[in-house]
Amino acid sequence: MPREAIERIVASVCRAPSAGFSQGQRLVVVTEEEQRRRLAELIGEESWVGVAPVLIVVCLREDDYHDRYRESDKLALTGGTEVEWPIPFWYFDAGAAAMLILLGAIDEGYAAGLFGLPVEDLSAFRQELELPDDVEIACCITVGRPADDSEWAAKSSRMSQRRRLLEESVHWERW
Repeated sequence: MPREAIERIVASVCRAPSAGFSQGQRLVVVTEEEQRRRLAELIGEESWVGVAPVLIVVCLREDDYHDRYRESDKLALTGGTEVEWPIPFWYFDAGAAAMLILLGAIDEGYAAGLFGLPVEDLSAFRQELELPDDVEIACCITVGRPADDSEWAAKSSRMSQRRRLLEESVHWERW
């Protein structure tokens, strides 16, 4: 996969939304075959993760949000105290970044698959990537050419379950 295409895909994260313009998203792009193989072995996914030419690990740094909301312009909006976070927006923003990566891969003509890491595999995965202690992994994305999935697709939920109708998911003015 050309490095220029990978760079275009990951550059989309620079435009990703972030609460208060905190910009807490971080990426680790793994293209080295041996490194991808080791990471795939750690999670027992050699047949999928190990063969994708690119693995993008979507990370976040929660402290970026707290640091940003302790700056004077944000404190002025909240009466001098850091905002009470109703949901951890750092995870929301990491999800938005992941979606941009997925869409970027499609725009470049590639397939992409998102996966999470089991808790029991996180420590070894983090260690292999040499992540700093204050950076968390939100999810991982494989990028490459689509595999023949005709047998799997027939059994998957996308083929066996209907999509919700718009009126089941969208409410206007009130619930």
